Amino acid sequence: MDVINPATNERIETYEDDSEEEIEVALSRAMDAYEEWRDVPMRERQELLANAADVLRDRKHEWAEIMSREMGKPITQAIGEVEKCAWGCEHYAEYASVYLADEYHPSPPGTEVKTRYDPLGPVLAVMPWNFPFWQVVRFAAPYLTAGNVGLLKHASNVPGSAIALEEVFREAGYPEGVFQSLLIPSDLVDDVLADDRVRAATLTGSGPAGRAVAATAGEHLKKTVLELGGSDPFVVLDDADLDAAAQTGAWARNQNGGQSCIAAKRFIVHDAVYDEFVQKLVSETESLVVGDPMDEETQVGPQARQGLLEELHRQVEASVEAGATVLTGGEPMDREGAYYPPTLLTDVPEACPADSEELFGPVGSVFRVGSDEEAIEKANDTEFGLGASIWSE
Repeated sequence: MDVINPATNERIETYEDDSEEEIEVALSRAMDAYEEWRDVPMRERQELLANAADVLRDRKHEWAEIMSREMGKPITQAIGEVEKCAWGCEHYAEYASVYLADEYHPSPPGTEVKTRYDPLGPVLAVMPWNFPFWQVVRFAAPYLTAGNVGLLKHASNVPGSAIALEEVFREAGYPEGVFQSLLIPSDLVDDVLADDRVRAATLTGSGPAGRAVAATAGEHLKKTVLELGGSDPFVVLDDADLDAAAQTGAWARNQNGGQSCIAAKRFIVHDAVYDEFVQKLVSETESLVVGDPMDEETQVGPQARQGLLEELHRQVEASVEAGATVLTGGEPMDREGAYYPPTLLTDVPEACPADSEELFGPVGSVFRVGSDEEAIEKANDTEFGLGASIWSE
């Protein structure tokens, strides 16, 4: 696996894929670890998770730099991601025993009826590159603390993050095999998931990736948790605070280079405030600082890979050809690296990519609507889910 720094498009590291023998060893180690880990008292598991929070915070700059080099996240946002991971660990360290406590139900005299939560076993986590630490920790913190063990198949462009996360849990004191990273290509995921020792899977990623994992899991009757794409509506009604909405909207579309499944992607604006809001949104968008992700002043870094930039630009070009208007941005930046500028499109026709597809980068689509009811209709006119916001007094 070659690590390409997207700020320069230069290779900075190469990792060897795990061999079939190494995968077999990892699966056996996971099963052996589970047999003991499941019986470790909850209090001890929670203490180890609190240790992981300390490890994350103590070395947050080191972990953040790995993310920034591998996928271009601005360093201040990368540090924030590590801090969020530490917070997530602390949350489950405090609340796991409450979430997983036995639930008692009414029962006939002399009997006891309760719901008990037992771990499943080794769980395969197929995780994305856009939040290379947080997506993994939000899986690992609850799953491991519940008594499962984790097998991470991380995105192939962030292997350094995968290895670093394994180090976090090892340094925190977790037993060998409770959390392991598999450096494998995507075409081996089915084989790992089909293995009898893997009891469940979770994936965050695209619709096609989710379908592939769900199909294999279904064939083998294994549980899955899937979080797939989003095209979140950002609805601005006629009584909204336009300054606040524009300021937040620009950031909500462009944070993390726009590469977030829950980013604001479709701005649906009431006609009565449309012109004023769009003017403010353009101004806020153009004020964002694009630059070197290692520079603390940078707010928008490069796209995570050159190929991702090219696919995003293809969607923009197709939308413009269909009739969309570029208000700002719209062309790859003339500089070294995979840089795409914060971009806004309006007059977006139905069924063009900016209307019907997920734009996974710093491109916002703006729609004019004549009423609250039309705003709701447009917000719901998508195959994607996840989140939404409504701006109104």
